[in-house]
Amino acid sequence: MDSRTTVERAQRLKQLHAEYRPLVLPTVWDVWSARTAAAAGFPALTIGSHPLADSRGADDHEGQTFEEVLSAVRPIIAAVDVPVSVDLESGYGQKPADLVAGLIEVGGVGLNVEDTVHSDGGRVRSTQEHASYVAGLRAAADDAGVPVWVNGRIDLFLHTKDASGVLDQAIERLRALEQAGADSVYPVGIQDDDDLLAAVTGAVAIPVNSTAHPLRHDLERFRRLGVGRITYGPLLQFAMADTMKDMLGPWAP
Repeated sequence: MDSRTTVERAQRLKQLHAEYRPLVLPTVWDVWSARTAAAAGFPALTIGSHPLADSRGADDHEGQTFEEVLSAVRPIIAAVDVPVSVDLESGYGQKPADLVAGLIEVGGVGLNVEDTVHSDGGRVRSTQEHASYVAGLRAAADDAGVPVWVNGRIDLFLHTKDASGVLDQAIERLRALEQAGADSVYPVGIQDDDDLLAAVTGAVAIPVNSTAHPLRHDLERFRRLGVGRITYGPLLQFAMADTMKDMLGPWAP
């Protein structure tokens, strides 16, 4: 993909986040799912690490190398005419500049980066370490002249049994990412808790990303709670797998 198209798609992705509250980015994993979602009318997409790994027989949590991921997402991005963001897990051990350079080279115009470092035993980056990594991504994108959308994910709610008990710490992390230059923030694991969603959306001035299930959740509810961006994670793929099994069941021996 030529650099002009990449820049135009990045600018379009930024515009879409301003136009839609929330902006729904279907999480796709191959050319077929990307083309199907685009044909359904969605103006932008995201490639999820979990469904991508499942489609390739690999493990999530950086079970593929960065080079393997880039090779896999290149044809997906090229197959559609809409902006595509890519879940890059915790960065595959790459320096921010190298992560951004690889993403741009395959035509990606947005990225998701989380604070659980899978390449280092699953440890969680400190608030400042994660913010510094996001700041490095922001600087690298600026230096490249491509306004890559940076979605800063935190996994704090996933690592506790008492989500409300870590709310203040989560908000501190989200605000640090906002100050570091993240375009949106993604506190994973609270999509079913109205109070927590309302608290985090009220704590930052940038869009908050929530996971959603395409059948079990309601778009208007997320809008009412102030959510600015929705992705499905692996839940769209899971829902399609359930439907496929239901369809095929009567035909099985």
